[in-house]
Amino acid sequence: MPQCPAIALLKADPEIGEAIPAADRPTAERVLTVATLRVEPGPWDPAAAVGQKPPAIGLLVVSGVLTRDLVFAGRTTTELLGAGDIIRPWVDDSQFDALPFEASWQAHSAAQVALLDARIAMACGRWPDMAAAISTRFVRRARSLAFQRAIAQIPRVDERLLVLLWSLAERWGRVGPDGVRLPLALPHRTLATLVGARRPSVTTALSGLARDGLVERTPEGWMLHGDPAEVLPARVAGADRALA
Repeated sequence: MPQCPAIALLKADPEIGEAIPAADRPTAERVLTVATLRVEPGPWDPAAAVGQKPPAIGLLVVSGVLTRDLVFAGRTTTELLGAGDIIRPWVDDSQFDALPFEASWQAHSAAQVALLDARIAMACGRWPDMAAAISTRFVRRARSLAFQRAIAQIPRVDERLLVLLWSLAERWGRVGPDGVRLPLALPHRTLATLVGARRPSVTTALSGLARDGLVERTPEGWMLHGDPAEVLPARVAGADRALA
């Protein structure tokens, strides 16, 4: 994997710097530099990329979009990750001997990851609130997975996709005069594994949502139309009761 020049951690991820006292921030910005790696589009082996001594805290996704596929009992589920997520992909998952599974990683676009090594761990000792900010990233990831599991429980595939796309737009979307642009050109197969459906069902559901004027395919991803506060309760079964 190509190694990129070191970068200033707090410039790459200003939110982490907000946890450091203002008086210490100039020093922190100067000393907290991290090595980075470039991930080319396609399959990715993160364990091989970091070698025998992985960074103490993990890898911070600086840019790009990554997915982690888990194949279990013949079905695939997918986790979507992007800038701000912290991962430790070399940590083995607990296996269920009766039904073993396999995990694999994919870069959907050129990505950059930063190595949060022992120097960053030591800095967390100097600035404990920085450690809390980093820990929050793991909590956010767990909650995102819990919400994704909740989406998969929605009965209709078109409703699952609508909720998924709007939830992704909360993070990656850009508001424009014609709607909310979601610059994630994910294939139908990936959308299917994100919502727990089959690819043909997803293709059919997206066509229906497009006919209803709710989503539109664009060269860079999707355009979402309407106000989610109105669209989702109207379309998703039980959403009006859940939000009451």
